Amino acid sequence: MDDSTRTRSTAQGAPPNIVLIVSDDHGFGDLGFRGVQGDVSTPHLDALAADGRVYDNAYVTAPICSPSRAGLITGTHQARWGAHWFTDSAMAPEAVPSLPERLGAHGYRTGYFGKVHYGADEEGSRACPPHHGFETSFYGLAAQSMGRLHYLHHSRAHEEAYGEAARRHGVSPMWEGEERVDCERHLTEEFVERAIGFVDAPDERPFFAMIAFNAVHNFTWQLPQHELDARGLPAHPDFDAETNDYLDWYDGAVEPNLENGRAYYLAQLEIMDREIGRLRAHLDQQGLAENTIVVYMTDNGGSHCNYGRNAPLQGSKYTLYDGGVRTPMLISWPGVTEPGSVSKALVSSLDLAPTFLAAAAAEGGGRSDGGAVPVDGIDLRASFEDADAPVHEVLHFDTTFQWAVRTPEWKLRYVDPESRARHSILQVEHTDIGEGLQLSPSTEGLAGVDETVDLAAERPDVVAELTGLHERWLAEMRRSAAELAA
Repeated sequence: MDDSTRTRSTAQGAPPNIVLIVSDDHGFGDLGFRGVQGDVSTPHLDALAADGRVYDNAYVTAPICSPSRAGLITGTHQARWGAHWFTDSAMAPEAVPSLPERLGAHGYRTGYFGKVHYGADEEGSRACPPHHGFETSFYGLAAQSMGRLHYLHHSRAHEEAYGEAARRHGVSPMWEGEERVDCERHLTEEFVERAIGFVDAPDERPFFAMIAFNAVHNFTWQLPQHELDARGLPAHPDFDAETNDYLDWYDGAVEPNLENGRAYYLAQLEIMDREIGRLRAHLDQQGLAENTIVVYMTDNGGSHCNYGRNAPLQGSKYTLYDGGVRTPMLISWPGVTEPGSVSKALVSSLDLAPTFLAAAAAEGGGRSDGGAVPVDGIDLRASFEDADAPVHEVLHFDTTFQWAVRTPEWKLRYVDPESRARHSILQVEHTDIGEGLQLSPSTEGLAGVDETVDLAAERPDVVAELTGLHERWLAEMRRSAAELAA
């Protein structure tokens, strides 16, 4: 049976279960199967890659979590409702249906387990999973704590004990649906335990489970004592407002100043990898694996905050270099995706929503209606059948002070050299986002695009063409935002 026949037969049978796993700040090169970083051990993610399709040119829509996640959960580019950066990002308005809302309308039960951070994300708002389509949920509102969830402590007692530092570390209670609950277990383990409980619920409907880890976001030294002991790592103190100035303390907690920083990061990565393996093993034991799509990706590139490595890509989180917006996207759909295959096509995190809906027989494929605005993603099923099939002809990125255009042949990137954000990121996060205009060519190999090269002066024709594409795209985004705000 060839791939096209398998795809049709699967679609005609029981709708597939869907598991979407999103990590936080995972470095592009920090996967064992990449063979780029010798200190990385990710056997379960390596196994997922071996079982399915690796998309080497997969991109998220922003180099930070909030707008990236806002686009992902809808399949519609977040710029259509004016979300670009921490300052203006938000969950899509009700006129833009979310992926779980649409799957729920087509007979799926839906569960969310993890970090929530689409924007300001107030308690009880549409940003909370129960208010955008998730029937079952266990989550933390990271917007209430500078984008972070503490790995170990979430309780009223720890809020009181940490005092002023509580918000900076995110030790507030978690949420189970619309109820606050204490959790004193390592969150990576707790999220997977909750997901397994959801999978096992006595409900015959197909399921959509989204696991949004806070791993491997800083502060990665927050490890159980037995994990520290197993690795010979010392405990590291959290920020204490009574003994430290926060900015001075924080500067010592990011690369390159934290002793054992890379080892703490790798420990959190290994725990996450182990828990992903535990979830996949459970699906197999329950006889669910053969009809379950499993996707793994991260929300943005690896960060100097936590010692993630994006080699061979240039740049990191916060930047529109590829190291900030390329994601390790792994997709396994037994009987559909060819084991061990690699696609070089340009794909986007926005493509997952229309792909899942098409797989669930909720849509006919291609670009689909997202309600008030179009879905910007593209159904990937054709690329499942043919790894060489093209997907996107152009991808756009815009944070207001930097923008980029990526085509199969080129990448054009611009950073406002006078931007206050640029100087702040350089000072606080130790990250240089670059400045000015740069045109880089596509290249063979894993790097994908050679951002060590600038051909803007030599190819003004390409600069003009790509700038025009971006200006037209930006005008469309602004029209959508104005219509949604009206």
